[in-house]
Amino acid sequence: MFAIVIEGAGDSCRDRSLQKAKPMPVPTVHGVPVIDIDSHYTEPRDLWTSRAPASYKDRVPNVVMGDEGIEHWVVDGDIDFGPLGFTVVRKDGSKKYGALSLDSFEEMSDAASEPKARVALLDELGLAQTILYPNVGGFASNGFMKIQDGKLRILTSTIYNDAAADLQAAGENRIFPQAVVPYWDIPAAIKELHRIKDLGLTGITMCDTPEFLGLPYLHEPHWDPFWKTCEELEIPINFHIGAGGDIVSKILWKGYTPQRRLAANSVSLFIVQFRTVMNLIFSGLLERYPTLKFVSVESGIGWIPFVLEAMEWQFDETMPDEREGLSLRPKEYFKRQIYASFWFESFGPRTAIPEIGENNVMFEVDFPHPTCLYPQTEAHVTEVLKDLDPGIRRKVLHDNAANLYKLPEIS
Repeated sequence: MFAIVIEGAGDSCRDRSLQKAKPMPVPTVHGVPVIDIDSHYTEPRDLWTSRAPASYKDRVPNVVMGDEGIEHWVVDGDIDFGPLGFTVVRKDGSKKYGALSLDSFEEMSDAASEPKARVALLDELGLAQTILYPNVGGFASNGFMKIQDGKLRILTSTIYNDAAADLQAAGENRIFPQAVVPYWDIPAAIKELHRIKDLGLTGITMCDTPEFLGLPYLHEPHWDPFWKTCEELEIPINFHIGAGGDIVSKILWKGYTPQRRLAANSVSLFIVQFRTVMNLIFSGLLERYPTLKFVSVESGIGWIPFVLEAMEWQFDETMPDEREGLSLRPKEYFKRQIYASFWFESFGPRTAIPEIGENNVMFEVDFPHPTCLYPQTEAHVTEVLKDLDPGIRRKVLHDNAANLYKLPEIS
């Protein structure tokens, strides 16, 4: 379609409906353009099949109808690859409470999958930019380990990253999906890290318990080439809750009903990050890679002061003679290299930030998951941070994330 111009009449005679609209100003909260560092991308049904080579189209992840009339993902023919996407926000904006996911794409909010709709949602929620994580195959591709064919497993990863780059390109500098890596194959992972950087993606999501999947612990020499590459390329490492082995099943008692189990699972997943933070520090991994940045995603912040205080106490009381490879104290390592985020909390952001470090706390929404801070995002942030020093508030809501993920400035 072309604009109609009357020669010599000037711009006033142009068909104004065809002129490019001026971009809307980015929303702010407390005068700050807020960055959401954890929401999710509900992968559309053709994400893999539309990008796969012809010989793999029937083997890459695709959606099938289950016996109970509920769609779900499968890979390599009949391997269960999980539900459609832990998405509980409907097209009309309402939430399905007490559920893990809606049953069909047709029910889901367009913003779960479509970039233009997601940008519109950001405006609605008062958000400037968002960091997105996957759903299908696990929050750090831990579910990809179900795939036995090594080539198919890697292809599933690289296609996801191609789709993530497409999503970012369509996101108007406001949507930044995190990449997945084939961490089960170190040479392939290193190759993909370089490609991720070339694609312009801003970070990776990583399995926090590879030992549960038959791989070495993260501090063992096996991983050194991987960590070295991440450090050299300045790629942040995101540990999203639920991105590893099934620890939760070992925590919960038996006999929970579905909704009570969902609630208990959700709380338990936050607590699992105690383990990740503690091991990153005490293992000496942070000492060996002093500029590598890690993020504890969707785990809250209220628990962190206690864990750091406990580590400081035990550092002095129970390990005075075994500190090889630890030149700093636990709190110093945390403040140098680890970040965390909050969403529904009130106590944590009101009280814990000074102890954790104003440079180490960020904000998240978790749309469109069951625990997402939706639709009351802006009201909640306004309330819980209203008494925070304006400079610190800007760091928490914007600067820390912008600097960590190297996000472009928008206005």
